[in-house]
Amino acid sequence: MSLRRRNVLLGAALVGTLAACSTLRDPAAADTPTGKFEVVHTDAEWHKLLNDQQYDILRQAGTETPYSSPLNDEHRTGIFSCAGCALDLYSSTTKFDSGTGWPSFWKPLDNAVIEREDGSLGMSRTEVLCRRCGGHLGHVFDDGPKPTGLRYCMNGDAMTFRPT
Repeated sequence: MSLRRRNVLLGAALVGTLAACSTLRDPAAADTPTGKFEVVHTDAEWHKLLNDQQYDILRQAGTETPYSSPLNDEHRTGIFSCAGCALDLYSSTTKFDSGTGWPSFWKPLDNAVIEREDGSLGMSRTEVLCRRCGGHLGHVFDDGPKPTGLRYCMNGDAMTFRPT
Protein backbone atom coordinates (compact mmCIF):
# COMPACT_ATOMS: atom_id res chain seq x y z
CA MET A 1 0.00 0.00 0.00
CA SER A 2 2.79 2.47 0.86
CA LEU A 3 4.61 1.65 -2.38
CA ARG A 4 1.44 2.41 -4.27
CA ARG A 5 0.95 5.71 -2.43
CA ARG A 6 4.58 6.66 -3.15
CA ASN A 7 4.09 5.96 -6.87
CA VAL A 8 0.97 8.14 -6.92
CA LEU A 9 2.77 10.98 -5.12
CA LEU A 10 5.84 10.72 -7.36
CA GLY A 11 3.62 10.63 -10.44
CA ALA A 12 1.71 13.71 -9.28
CA ALA A 13 4.98 15.54 -8.58
CA LEU A 14 6.27 14.64 -12.06
CA VAL A 15 3.08 15.87 -13.74
CA GLY A 16 3.28 19.12 -11.77
CA THR A 17 6.91 19.63 -12.72
CA LEU A 18 6.24 18.97 -16.41
CA ALA A 19 3.28 21.36 -16.36
CA ALA A 20 5.43 24.06 -14.76
CA CYS A 21 8.20 23.55 -17.33
CA SER A 22 5.81 23.70 -20.26
CA THR A 23 4.36 26.95 -18.93
CA LEU A 24 7.84 28.44 -18.65
CA ARG A 25 8.59 27.51 -22.24
CA ASP A 26 5.33 28.95 -23.60
CA PRO A 27 5.92 32.59 -24.54
CA ALA A 28 2.17 33.21 -24.67
CA ALA A 29 1.94 32.37 -20.96
CA ALA A 30 4.09 35.37 -19.95
CA ASP A 31 2.74 38.03 -17.65
CA THR A 32 2.46 41.48 -19.16
CA PRO A 33 1.30 44.74 -17.57
CA THR A 34 -2.02 44.43 -19.42
CA GLY A 35 -2.24 40.63 -19.24
CA LYS A 36 -2.26 40.32 -23.05
CA PHE A 37 0.19 40.87 -25.85
CA GLU A 38 -0.56 43.43 -28.55
CA VAL A 39 0.36 41.02 -31.37
CA VAL A 40 -1.39 37.66 -31.13
CA HIS A 41 -1.59 34.89 -33.72
CA THR A 42 -2.72 31.30 -33.74
CA ASP A 43 -0.05 28.64 -33.84
CA ALA A 44 -0.85 27.99 -37.51
CA GLU A 45 -0.48 31.72 -38.30
CA TRP A 46 2.91 31.85 -36.51
CA HIS A 47 4.03 28.87 -38.59
CA LYS A 48 3.16 30.80 -41.77
CA LEU A 49 4.77 34.05 -40.61
CA LEU A 50 8.07 32.60 -39.40
CA ASN A 51 10.63 30.23 -40.85
CA ASP A 52 11.25 26.97 -38.96
CA GLN A 53 14.21 28.31 -36.96
CA GLN A 54 12.40 31.53 -36.01
CA TYR A 55 9.33 29.57 -34.96
CA ASP A 56 11.40 27.22 -32.80
CA ILE A 57 13.09 30.12 -31.02
CA LEU A 58 10.32 32.71 -30.77
CA ARG A 59 7.36 30.41 -30.11
CA GLN A 60 8.98 27.31 -28.55
CA ALA A 61 11.83 28.99 -26.60
CA GLY A 62 14.47 27.19 -28.62
CA THR A 63 18.11 28.23 -28.94
CA GLU A 64 20.16 28.57 -32.10
CA THR A 65 23.60 27.02 -32.41
CA PRO A 66 26.30 29.42 -31.15
CA TYR A 67 28.07 31.42 -33.88
CA SER A 68 25.39 30.42 -36.43
CA SER A 69 23.64 33.79 -36.75
CA PRO A 70 24.99 36.47 -39.09
CA LEU A 71 23.73 39.03 -36.54
CA ASN A 72 26.47 37.93 -34.16
CA ASP A 73 28.95 39.55 -36.58
CA GLU A 74 26.76 42.55 -37.44
CA HIS A 75 28.74 45.70 -36.60
CA ARG A 76 26.97 48.42 -38.58
CA THR A 77 25.01 51.20 -36.90
CA GLY A 78 21.34 50.28 -36.69
CA ILE A 79 18.46 48.69 -34.85
CA PHE A 80 17.79 45.04 -33.97
CA SER A 81 14.07 44.23 -34.08
CA CYS A 82 11.82 41.28 -33.23
CA ALA A 83 11.49 38.86 -36.15
CA GLY A 84 7.96 38.06 -34.98
CA CYS A 85 6.40 41.53 -34.83
CA ALA A 86 9.09 44.04 -35.93
CA LEU A 87 9.24 45.84 -32.56
CA ASP A 88 12.58 47.63 -32.17
CA LEU A 89 14.49 45.88 -29.36
CA TYR A 90 18.16 46.92 -29.24
CA SER A 91 20.37 49.67 -30.60
CA SER A 92 23.70 48.71 -32.11
CA THR A 93 25.27 51.21 -29.68
CA THR A 94 24.62 48.72 -26.85
CA LYS A 95 25.90 45.63 -28.70
CA PHE A 96 29.18 44.06 -27.61
CA ASP A 97 31.21 40.94 -28.35
CA SER A 98 30.59 38.63 -25.39
CA GLY A 99 32.53 35.74 -26.93
CA THR A 100 29.52 33.46 -26.38
CA GLY A 101 28.46 33.07 -30.02
CA TRP A 102 25.18 34.97 -29.66
CA PRO A 103 24.47 38.66 -30.26
CA SER A 104 24.83 40.36 -26.88
CA PHE A 105 23.67 43.76 -25.64
CA TRP A 106 24.06 45.58 -22.36
CA LYS A 107 20.66 47.30 -22.52
CA PRO A 108 17.39 46.93 -24.46
CA LEU A 109 15.51 49.91 -25.84
CA ASP A 110 12.93 51.39 -23.47
CA ASN A 111 9.67 49.41 -23.26
CA ALA A 112 10.96 46.76 -25.69
CA VAL A 113 11.30 43.58 -23.61
CA ILE A 114 9.84 41.87 -20.59
CA GLU A 115 11.70 39.50 -18.32
CA ARG A 116 10.58 36.51 -16.28
CA GLU A 117 12.11 33.69 -14.28
CA ASP A 118 12.98 30.59 -16.28
CA GLY A 119 13.56 27.36 -14.39
CA SER A 120 13.72 25.13 -17.47
CA LEU A 121 16.60 22.71 -18.00
CA GLY A 122 17.22 22.61 -14.25
CA MET A 123 18.74 26.11 -14.23
CA SER A 124 17.61 29.39 -12.74
CA ARG A 125 17.81 32.08 -15.43
CA THR A 126 15.97 35.20 -16.51
CA GLU A 127 14.22 34.83 -19.85
CA VAL A 128 13.82 37.83 -22.17
CA LEU A 129 10.66 38.15 -24.27
CA CYS A 130 9.45 40.67 -26.84
CA ARG A 131 7.06 42.99 -25.04
CA ARG A 132 4.68 43.20 -28.00
CA CYS A 133 4.31 39.56 -29.18
CA GLY A 134 5.78 37.53 -26.31
CA GLY A 135 8.39 35.93 -28.53
CA HIS A 136 11.32 34.29 -26.72
CA LEU A 137 14.50 36.21 -27.50
CA GLY A 138 17.06 34.75 -25.11
CA HIS A 139 18.24 35.32 -21.54
CA VAL A 140 19.84 38.09 -19.51
CA PHE A 141 22.82 37.52 -17.21
CA ASP A 142 24.65 39.75 -14.73
CA ASP A 143 28.12 39.32 -16.24
CA GLY A 144 28.00 42.09 -18.83
CA PRO A 145 30.00 45.29 -19.27
CA LYS A 146 29.44 48.70 -17.71
CA PRO A 147 27.33 50.72 -17.41
CA THR A 148 24.63 48.12 -16.62
CA GLY A 149 26.70 45.01 -15.90
CA LEU A 150 24.10 43.03 -17.86
CA ARG A 151 24.48 40.71 -20.84
CA TYR A 152 21.32 40.29 -22.90
CA CYS A 153 22.30 37.11 -24.74
CA MET A 154 19.90 37.00 -27.70
CA ASN A 155 19.18 34.50 -30.46
CA GLY A 156 20.05 36.18 -33.74
CA ASP A 157 17.29 34.27 -35.55
CA ALA A 158 14.75 35.91 -33.21
CA MET A 159 15.71 39.30 -34.60
CA THR A 160 16.17 41.27 -37.79
CA PHE A 161 18.61 44.13 -38.37
CA ARG A 162 17.92 47.50 -39.98
CA PRO A 163 20.91 49.75 -40.69
CA THR A 164 20.40 53.42 -39.88
